[in-house]
Amino acid sequence: MRLRTPLALLGSALLVLVGPPLLTSGSGADTGTQIPGLRFMVPNTPGGGYDITARTLAKNAEDAELTHNIEVFNLPGAGGTVGLARLVGEHGNGKLAMSMGLGVVGAVHTNKAPKTLADATPIARITEESDIVVVGKNSPYKTIGDLIEAWRADPAKVPVGGGSSPGGPDHLAPMLMAEAAGIAPKTVNYVPFDGGGELLASILGEKVAFGVSGLGEYRDQIEAGELRLLAVTAPERIPGLDAPTLRESGLDTDFTNWRGIVAPPGLSDAERTKLLAFFDELHDSSQWRESLKKNGWTDAYLPGEKFGDFLAEEDQRVGSVLKELGL
Repeated sequence: MRLRTPLALLGSALLVLVGPPLLTSGSGADTGTQIPGLRFMVPNTPGGGYDITARTLAKNAEDAELTHNIEVFNLPGAGGTVGLARLVGEHGNGKLAMSMGLGVVGAVHTNKAPKTLADATPIARITEESDIVVVGKNSPYKTIGDLIEAWRADPAKVPVGGGSSPGGPDHLAPMLMAEAAGIAPKTVNYVPFDGGGELLASILGEKVAFGVSGLGEYRDQIEAGELRLLAVTAPERIPGLDAPTLRESGLDTDFTNWRGIVAPPGLSDAERTKLLAFFDELHDSSQWRESLKKNGWTDAYLPGEKFGDFLAEEDQRVGSVLKELGL
């Protein structure tokens, strides 16, 4: 048996006094969710859906004490494929995760990106959300019917803005709307922005006739009266919003966006398990449940390999839709 000196015993006691507690109620240590140095990458500009999602997740995780000091940073470009390339290049980094969604799936197709989501590690689908059709408060379009009438008359003179590149949700939604309205998608004047923040300024500045984006991004501006909500793209009306669905408005189509989390390739089993446990705990937290309600997001949690299968299906679906629309 090895004898311990008084000095060694004193050192051990000091470590207990000054070191962080190994097990504390709600600290995340008991569930294995503590990931020191965890970073969330946002592959578009501040103010967009990926950005809001990532910052909400980070705040909720810290409030729930699952981990601490999460860094959220933006790396915009090419519809999210710049961020995706960076993520894939961080091979084996278990402290990095990227907020993403349908827009990145489409951008991989339209940009012919060398790195795809098949190169990343799927962690979880997080939410589903309706897109919305909005105009500025001074717009001449009072209803979705007014807008569609003007759009049919001269598509080129009614530019639509979206917070995603061609192939992304804010692009696919108005293309499907146009097709349902009898407007050739190729004639639509679509103006892409790298996130909802840039799009908002253009709608308010009347640089586009109308915008299509996620509900969570613009709820505050709608409630403040800065934006006029004309319609929702979801199959059913959204509680608390005075806006018809596209089908109610005579357009035989609907559209729902989703968002999720992916990580770099090459993670060890332990790193992947810890990330999955982190998002499992976050998904079940009261903080996240409140954020879902506040932002009008639908819980669409799908973890791990199931999310990977979903990504593969979405990749095929988006490719087919783009081909069908001639885009």
